Amino acid sequence: MSHPLTQRSTPIHGVHHTARPTWKLRETVEFYRDKLGLPLVHAISARGWPDGHPDFLHFFFDSGNGSTIAFFYYIGTQRPDYLEPVQSHFYTATHTAWQVEKLEDLEVWRQRLLAKGVPLRYETRHEIIESLYFTDPNGYPLEITCQLRPMQTIDAEDAERTIRAGIELEDLGNAGAFRCIDDVWRRKGAELSELTQEA
Repeated sequence: MSHPLTQRSTPIHGVHHTARPTWKLRETVEFYRDKLGLPLVHAISARGWPDGHPDFLHFFFDSGNGSTIAFFYYIGTQRPDYLEPVQSHFYTATHTAWQVEKLEDLEVWRQRLLAKGVPLRYETRHEIIESLYFTDPNGYPLEITCQLRPMQTIDAEDAERTIRAGIELEDLGNAGAFRCIDDVWRRKGAELSELTQEA
């Protein structure tokens, strides 16, 4: 018998929060509340749980449109070496991105960050978004982005073809079959060529 939730659509209503550990309580609060202007809206203070979990503060900043960004401050602990920030695209791939509505808003944020002494890592336009990148006092990567146009059906169709080509190459199971983005483009191109011939 199938679970009741599998019988009907159960929509997700956006991101409620993302959460990360911090060992810099004051700096984190001053950065998000005072420099970025995100209101501190909730804090949970709790004793540790039975499995060696330390006592903690879990606090939330309003990041707009019903979402929050949250942090765990584990009392009496030190940051483990494996959680130290590193200069690597593998590390910065995990980040939080907030959206603004207009390019003018993005420029306002650029000026605000610089005025508050927050250095920008870089600014870039990539396909349908333009973004500012920077880091918080913990070394966590952050982004403020402006979507330049709405996503359309053609974007979703292209995404399906692109990812399907990548998955098929990954499934082949040998490194020689999936070395670079050109391999994905060739496989996707072959699929599109077949569709054109069938039409």
